[in-house]
Amino acid sequence: MSDTPPDRLAINPQSPFHDAAALERGVGVRFNGIERDDVEEYSVSEGWIRVQAGRSRDRRGNPMTIKVKGQVEAYFLQAQEQ
Repeated sequence: MSDTPPDRLAINPQSPFHDAAALERGVGVRFNGIERDDVEEYSVSEGWIRVQAGRSRDRRGNPMTIKVKGQVEAYFLQAQEQ
């Protein structure tokens, strides 16, 4: 695994952008200069994050999310083990 996190990552295991190895290592997200720990999905190249919209749920029981656009910076929380 490289030292940079993936360009797009989701915590939902059903998403095609889910990467268990990256999530196990720990990925932090800085959005518009503020550390965010409530990010469900992000895209660095497209400049958006997806966060939960309160406590509301969809008909399948998944949390409702909203897409917020801005400057996204992703980084690993732990150094790569060798």
